[in-house]
Amino acid sequence: MHAVDTRTLLLSQGYEPIKVISWQRAITLLSLGKVEVIEEYDAEIRAVSVVIKVPAVVRLLRSFRRHAKPVKFSRANIYARDNHRCQYCGARCSIGELTYDHVVPRSKGGRTTWDNIVTCCYGCNRAKANRTPAEAGLRLRCPPMRPQWIAAVTIRLSTRSMPEAWRDYLYWTQEIEHDEL
Repeated sequence: MHAVDTRTLLLSQGYEPIKVISWQRAITLLSLGKVEVIEEYDAEIRAVSVVIKVPAVVRLLRSFRRHAKPVKFSRANIYARDNHRCQYCGARCSIGELTYDHVVPRSKGGRTTWDNIVTCCYGCNRAKANRTPAEAGLRLRCPPMRPQWIAAVTIRLSTRSMPEAWRDYLYWTQEIEHDEL
């Protein structure tokens, strides 16, 4: 079995992509009567009394409600909230070029909370130093706040790594790389 064949696309009851799961999890959901198989790979799983094709795409048979969870406070989620932009100069940076900054420095009573931490490039972080933005002559682009969205992992697939069986169920966006002919 190829590595591509070990992933199964899980769809909602309305055929919307939810996430990628292992083929083992897909088989478990199938045996529990929670999903139906929409697409299969050519690969087979053989047991003593049964042969099952590896599911490529499965669909939930019942609707589910996502539970609203508070967004976890983390460096990655701070960067995501701020769209990977320095909140002082506005530069869009890679993760390696970013840090975070306490708007009100800890030495002045600032806390490490959603509403006192912003994404910052190293240059602005050095310029601000141990001062408030006003003291450093800087202005925040957006006031920091706890995000209302649930941070999710975005799966980026190229057309080369995407199983053929998934193509009809995924939405095409600019993030999908096009194969060169």
